[in-house]
This record gives sequence, structure tokens and C-alpha cells, in this order.
Amino acid sequence: MQQVFAGPALPGSLANDPDREAGRPSMTCAAIVLAAGAGRRADPGETGAAKQFRNLAGRSVLARALDPFLDHPEIGPVQVVLRRGTQAAYARAVAPHPRLLAPIIGGERRQDSVRIALDSLVGAAPDLVLIHDAARPFASGALISRVVEALASHRAVVPGLAVGDTLKRIAASGHVAETVPRDGLYAVQTPQGFAYREILAAHRRAAATALTFTDDAAVAEWNGLSVALVDGEARNRKLTTPEDFQLAERLFRTETRIGSGFDVHRFGPGDHVMLCGVRIPHSYGLLGHSDADVGLHALTDALLGSIASGDIGSHFPPTDPQWRGADSADFLRRARDLTAEIGGRLVNVDVTLICEAPRVSPHREAMRARLADILELDVARVAVKGTTSERLGFTGRGEGIAAQAVVTVALPAMEADDEIE
Repeated sequence: MQQVFAGPALPGSLANDPDREAGRPSMTCAAIVLAAGAGRRADPGETGAAKQFRNLAGRSVLARALDPFLDHPEIGPVQVVLRRGTQAAYARAVAPHPRLLAPIIGGERRQDSVRIALDSLVGAAPDLVLIHDAARPFASGALISRVVEALASHRAVVPGLAVGDTLKRIAASGHVAETVPRDGLYAVQTPQGFAYREILAAHRRAAATALTFTDDAAVAEWNGLSVALVDGEARNRKLTTPEDFQLAERLFRTETRIGSGFDVHRFGPGDHVMLCGVRIPHSYGLLGHSDADVGLHALTDALLGSIASGDIGSHFPPTDPQWRGADSADFLRRARDLTAEIGGRLVNVDVTLICEAPRVSPHREAMRARLADILELDVARVAVKGTTSERLGFTGRGEGIAAQAVVTVALPAMEADDEIE
């Protein structure tokens, strides 16, 4: 999607950051998750629990809303905002996590709670901040990445979906007053992202007025900031009614899929090899149509296999010249995105590299970090191992490198009448 409402780039932003381009983000990003609402519409009266603390397929809504932020490699501290008197419910609903700050108590209105949370982060002084509603437990790591990446060149970013339904304005009589043109209209979601200092200043100024805003982008707009739009996700729905919870229960029932991949590339002329996204000096190179990263190829096939979506050759044919010399990280990102599009959540990956040389162990941690970055996965869920074939076979003779990979993916459980969009 082409971004709209695009504002000027931030000075010293990620877009011009050589460390970021080298895979080493230097800017920090915090997240605020708002769980201070009463959520009365979502509960018909049986449980009396605010919707963010209700059980959803075995875990609380709030815990599920926190998952993608706590698992995301570019998110640092995560601040939860509660309503007074819900601290005990929070303790039951959310497990401790190193990135989770102690929850704080919000204000009377949503914007009051956001301002309080922004003020609480002054000591941490993040460069960027994402603000998310706890009632949206379906946001993906890919969505978070889109917002963070857009903040490299914009001061405020929102995810949104083009309005597809015909819109009617209803008069007080209950009759249709007019049809509203939907061209250019978008339904906006969270997480919304901002340059931290600027959204903090905007909320502080708003607090000195009697104005009420429905989201943080509106506060930014009122304060003169241009807001950029990135693709939202249809699955990133807000839980509001009992019917929303019934649907969410079905979507959060999961099944576990296992995918495996195997690839080989032979040695040829060159002075380095690419292995799991890391350039390693070597007396030979690996031959292939792309960059011949045997580790990424095996892992891409494993991920595609877990969702029954063909293989790497069917998505990126070696006969297609556009993939000549391509960065294999792009192949893995595509498999990652295909998994997210059908509601899949990558649980862990395990790659084994089989060769006599180069040695894997000196580069293992760099490979793990690179895979975690590409897959938007916590590095603790990424394993890379090296082994030899005891000088047997083509790898033992030093003719090439083989790799095998295994992935675990949690997918919405399919029932006979289910159709996952």
C-alpha cells in the first residue's frame, strides 16, 4: 500500500542509520498496552470480568495481546496500563517477562491513560513508542515490523484497512440521511507508532485542554504531526461484543504443524559463503542462482512445508532471472509473511549445517541473531548447529555444504466448516 498523510522524515531516523542497515538497530522502541477499560459490552454479565482479563482459549486476552510485543526483537520495555483495582486480575492473567515493566494505573479517559504511560517512560527515554489496545489480541509480529519500519521516515504511523462496506449516515429518526462516499476512508487499528518525544509533548498539550480524542493519531494530528498509513490486518480485530469473543475462541484454538527442509549447494570459485544470512570468509563460494545460502533455503522450505504452500522453487523459480543473485533473506521473509497471513505463529526453528569447513561455531550467535531478525522471532526460539559427516560423502570430501531445518508453527485449528481468511 502506498503510504498516505506522509510527513517529513525524522532527523537521525532509522532510514539513514548505518547501524540499522547493517542489522544492528541503534534506536530503541518501547510499547504501551492499554488495559484500563471496563469492557462492559463484551461481557453479557456472566463473568463480571473486564474483557482484557477474560479467558480466550486457555489464556487471557491481555496475555495474548502482549505476546507479539514480548516476542518481537525490535521492542524493548513494554508498559501495561491498568484500571485501579485490577492489579490482582493482572497478576493472574499475565506471566512475568523480562521486558514487562511493573503495570501502572491509568486515568479516567483513554488519552489520560496514554499520557500517564508516556510520562512513566521518561526515564527509559525510548526513541520510538508503539501504543496498542489490549482488546486487539490478533496483532502479528509482521504488523509491528511494518509500523516500526515506517517510523524510520515518519513521526507518526497508523495501520489501517480501506473501508469496503457502503457507509450510510443515519438521522435521529432512524432513517438513512445520506450515503457517505467511502473513497479514501480507512478503518484505523493499533498498534500506532510515534516518535516518543513528539507524542509525549502532544499528549501533554492535549491534557491542558478539554478536548477528547478517540485515538493517539488524532492527538498527533491535532498537534500538527502528519500521520503515515501502513497496511493493517483483517485479523487484527478489536474484541467488543460477545460475538467477537465467540469468533476469537475459534481462531485461537490451535494445532501444531511441523515442517522440514533440506538443501545442498556445491562449492565454486569465491572468497566467502552466505550461511543463515551471515557472510563468512572462505576459500570457496557456494554456487547457486541466488546467493546460495543453503541454511536459509532449507529453512524457507521447512516453513513453506509447515503451511503446505509448495517449496522454494515454486515461489522463486531458478529459471526466473529476477532471482539471480537475490538475497535469500527475501525468500524467508516471504515464507514468514505467508504463514502470518493464514494466522500462523512461528514457535521455533532449528537449523543444522553439515560441512567440514567453514566452522560454524564461531558464527553461531551471529546466525541466530540474523535469523531472529528476519523471522521477527525471539532469539531464544532459534537454534543453529553445525556438524560434519565424518569425511563421508560429498560434504566429507569438501565439495559442498548441506543444511536441514525443522520448524514448529501454531495454526488456527481447522474444522470442517472453517475458512481462514
